[in-house]
Amino acid sequence: MWGTPVELSLGDGRWPEVDGSGRCTLLVPVGSTEQHGPHLPLDTDCRIAVAVARAAAERLGPDVLVAPTVAFGASGEHETFPGTVSIGSDGLRTVLVELGRSAGRWTRRTVFVNGHGGNLGAVSSAVELLRAEGRDARWYGCGVPGGDAHAGRTETSIMLALAPELVRPDLAEAGNTAPLGELMAAMRAGSVRAVSANGVLGDPAGASAVEGRDLLAAMVDGCVGCAGDRTG
Repeated sequence: MWGTPVELSLGDGRWPEVDGSGRCTLLVPVGSTEQHGPHLPLDTDCRIAVAVARAAAERLGPDVLVAPTVAFGASGEHETFPGTVSIGSDGLRTVLVELGRSAGRWTRRTVFVNGHGGNLGAVSSAVELLRAEGRDARWYGCGVPGGDAHAGRTETSIMLALAPELVRPDLAEAGNTAPLGELMAAMRAGSVRAVSANGVLGDPAGASAVEGRDLLAAMVDGCVGCAGDRTG
């Protein structure tokens, strides 16, 4: 399910193979390069966004393509951890607006598939502007209702389903398990490290590939609904 047929990938194609008649929907995975605790890779958010976009494109049909990933996002809250690279909300918004404007020359619709919560402000603002300019732009967030915030059971389960070879269960440990709302003030003042020394917001204990596949399936359903021919 999580593989990608070559014909769905924009980056694998050549321009004469791309339908320029304005019928195409372009799914753009938007992730981040940031710490995900001691046990998950830095590109976790990218991998989740890509997997959801690819599986959704496969279901939506031949007029849907998946763009190369926007791999750097708004991750300032993680910058005290080595390996994190952030372009900030303003930078990300500019990138997404220009992508939407450019892709809009040959697509009918651009859908940003977002894998990182810190990107939400930039993604929603970019879509708002693109729509105000008359373009069909949408966004879908790869979130899990009730899931833990960062590098806990939710993301660990998903990564065990997507790329188990990159998960280090032997290094997995609980972080701060308080509700995110209780942590936001301290995080804004001093970053994630101010509330979690290991960067984890949640507890990866009990994570499994089976759970991860179920979570991914629900995300794909949501993305298909967002990118399909509904009003909005």
